[in-house]
Amino acid sequence: MNKKLGIALLFSVLFSVFSFSQNVFGNWKTIDDRTGKPKGLIKIYEKNGLMYGKILKVLEEGREDAVCEKCDGNMKDKSVVGMHIIKDGVKNEDGEWKGKNLFDPEQAMTFRFKIWLNPENSNELKVRGYLAFIYRTQTWVRSEE
Repeated sequence: MNKKLGIALLFSVLFSVFSFSQNVFGNWKTIDDRTGKPKGLIKIYEKNGLMYGKILKVLEEGREDAVCEKCDGNMKDKSVVGMHIIKDGVKNEDGEWKGKNLFDPEQAMTFRFKIWLNPENSNELKVRGYLAFIYRTQTWVRSEE
């Protein structure tokens, strides 16, 4: 009896680790696709079935206290840390998340987006921003921070 319980417990733990690694939610280090250096730490979470993401930390040396200089209105000169940069993402049947609100505080621009786990490495998140028919894709890396 104890052997069966132990096996069931082992499968339960393995399943929970596997399911965690297959999830887009959690903390991600953004990697600049031009320089290859980490830029920030983003928390991606689900609320009412929609995807959201906010900046937890700026990782670029000397920019830890960055503010949104190019922003307009009430976001002008506000701290980048705490800013929601992903809003109202919807999951499609392919497991991708899509939406119209991916905000880049450096450019003070909002893009349409598509976000998905790298099928070859579930610790990499592909984040693609669209402006008309032009797009740019970054690879973010899962973080334990």
